[in-house]
Amino acid sequence: MFHLPPSTKVQKVIPKNAFDNYTNSKQKKAFADKVLRITWANKIATDTVNLQRNDIQEIQVFKIELKEQLVIKELLAIIDKAIPYPIIFWIEYDGACYLSASAKHAHPQNEDNAVIDYTFSTDWLNKDEVPYQIVLKNKLDWVFKNFCEQLNDNQTQTQTKTLTELVSTQKEKENLDKKIARLQSEISRCRQFNKKVELNIKLKALEEKRKLL
Repeated sequence: MFHLPPSTKVQKVIPKNAFDNYTNSKQKKAFADKVLRITWANKIATDTVNLQRNDIQEIQVFKIELKEQLVIKELLAIIDKAIPYPIIFWIEYDGACYLSASAKHAHPQNEDNAVIDYTFSTDWLNKDEVPYQIVLKNKLDWVFKNFCEQLNDNQTQTQTKTLTELVSTQKEKENLDKKIARLQSEISRCRQFNKKVELNIKLKALEEKRKLL
């Protein structure tokens, strides 16, 4: 999928019931009804690609084949919470695919669970024309951050030094987007000239702040 070195290859099918301890009955049914096959495709680690690491010990690549074309964010979150390492998901159906990767950290009270901080993902793509690459250089932490930046369409990747910084910036952008949308809606309903001027000043300030990010 990503033309990774043979040393990273795992190609092990993961049973869908492997995540039963993390699911309720409705989620178990969703795995059975929506997912055809889960394959642990690659393991990117110091012993497979000879890159050093800081916080990230390994990066897993999972290929998930679906029975129909749909987004399975909830099911990916279950897999992500069950596995302590960062996962790059390739979700595929009938010649199309989308990619997803989540920043996460260990649960403070339960080491068997991870907490998802933010999920980066793409729209559906032609699987033969995927523009994203797993770039194997620097350290494992950089490799995963770089991939998340690609999914985030971040054109100035040097702006964020760490994955935590990237997540923080993206959350701030989304928070500002919500505030801007609310203000725009309020301005469109406002009939008082002075109030409308005041709201437009606030809107311009938020839009300038958003541009800086």
